[in-house]
Amino acid sequence: MSELCKDRIVVITGAGRGLGRAYALEFARQGARVVVNDLGAQPDGSGSASGPAHEVVAEIHALGGQAVANTDDVSDFEGAHRLVQTAVDRFGGLDVLVNNAGILRDRTLVNMGIEEWDSVIRVHLRGTFCPLRHAAAYWRDEAKAGRTRQARVVNTSSSSGLYGIVGQTNYGAAKAGIANLSIVAARELERYGATVNAVYPTAMSRLTESLFKSGQLNPKAPAGAAGFDPLDAANVAPLVVWLGSVHSGAVTGRVFGAKGGRITVAEGWRAGPHVQKDNRWTAAELGEVLPGLVARAAPNADLSGQLNPAMA
Repeated sequence: MSELCKDRIVVITGAGRGLGRAYALEFARQGARVVVNDLGAQPDGSGSASGPAHEVVAEIHALGGQAVANTDDVSDFEGAHRLVQTAVDRFGGLDVLVNNAGILRDRTLVNMGIEEWDSVIRVHLRGTFCPLRHAAAYWRDEAKAGRTRQARVVNTSSSSGLYGIVGQTNYGAAKAGIANLSIVAARELERYGATVNAVYPTAMSRLTESLFKSGQLNPKAPAGAAGFDPLDAANVAPLVVWLGSVHSGAVTGRVFGAKGGRITVAEGWRAGPHVQKDNRWTAAELGEVLPGLVARAAPNADLSGQLNPAMA
């Protein structure tokens, strides 16, 4: 066991499989006490099972760590409160919240039904808000009582939310919302000693397997050492764990990409080229200037996050 997160109390949602499991195990290796939350649902959000959360807890115990399982639905406001309270009741507090739970219900916009839209927005965006809301209230109360904690939040965005993947208007909208939620929350929670960051990981999981097979996500990652799997979920865990440590206090309101051995800081929306006049524009005038204005702007990024001239 390392000392990087010794005795830190960590809640991780969607921690029964994939990325969440990798985070939970790495936090435990670094000395944290972990609440492993997982509803045990299928990739599309259907069903539930307590097994995955308890299996990860057993793995952590086998490592010599401390963990407890929680199977509440994080998109349920009261369920999210019970999740946060589990950390307080079992381990005496809360230092780190990692919002990772998610589902996929991909469909092109013209074929998407309202239930497919609502379910994905609920699990991702509401399922990030609810635990964060209760964790923030806990940290506010701790600060007011003179017990300010070095609190950390790591939310999960996606290249779909930042750069756009066809067939994922629901998922992409939710993940874009999470990126902005993280930036706003970072500004609001700074007064309570909390930092808030987000990650957009690229790794093989139940949710991404079909995208890799379809070719929408490039399975190639930067070259690494022989035997290194660039799509292993464990590659992302060190970044999340460091962001959850006391050493990351100067970093907040940022969105990080993780793919193989590459860590990227995403640069968000910013005001680009502009035109201005002293009076209201007419539509005809704008028709004369907007094409040139767009031509001066940086092109949109492709799915790797790199600038793509073809999308200009």
